[in-house]
Amino acid sequence: MTSPARRSFERKMAAKAGNSAQRPGALASPESGPAATAYQLKLAALGNDLRQLSNTQSLETKIALKRGMIDTYRPWIEGALRSEKPAQDEIVGTMLVWAIDIAEWPLALDLARHVLAHGLALPERYRRTPATLIAEQVAEAGIGADPTVDLATLQQVDALTEGADMPDEVRAKVKKAIGLAFKARADTFDPTAESGMAGGRSALIAAAIANLTRAVALDDKCGVKKIITSLEAEAKRLAADAIKDAAKAEGAAA
Repeated sequence: MTSPARRSFERKMAAKAGNSAQRPGALASPESGPAATAYQLKLAALGNDLRQLSNTQSLETKIALKRGMIDTYRPWIEGALRSEKPAQDEIVGTMLVWAIDIAEWPLALDLARHVLAHGLALPERYRRTPATLIAEQVAEAGIGADPTVDLATLQQVDALTEGADMPDEVRAKVKKAIGLAFKARADTFDPTAESGMAGGRSALIAAAIANLTRAVALDDKCGVKKIITSLEAEAKRLAADAIKDAAKAEGAAA
């Protein structure tokens, strides 16, 4: 386990790396000095970890390994996030992807904001722009058989990447994941809960329909048309029930 002194040192070096790496008109990694040395040491450790992951075939095992490995890089991440002038940093970019992979959403969101706000690139092996990768991988965590991402995180990712250029199919995945998350809330809606959405189950269904409809507009083959039809039928039923209940209440009051 890394000592507290070592963790503190790495935080300071990561923060300094940004300030010492600036070049006119571009972001660059540090080339000399203590920060550069510390960065190269972390990159060497990352290279070893990436080779171990590459030699592992089981996805489940890879996720477990990343959960253990990521702690080694937390001090560096914390320092990089504090940097006044962030530099191009392969460690930060890799840990962003790992945080998404292991569903550590608070860390993933912090790193996503950092990378997007400062125009940092991801390591070349990921072959996508940061916004596209963030949007797609987080969305995919919400559209599987067992979603691992919450609605609030999906909405934050949608907002963070809103103005970014990406394939329509990727944006459709985000809207689909948000729509399915609203549907899941509607399916388990408890009208007695204080945290319930204003407007109740009808509002949740309406939000689900709106997001799923947007997904279809972006990608006609995104696979949610039957879900929309079912939700629209349920919305009509709830509206009819609300009219009946209002009529009964009015009759009772008379």
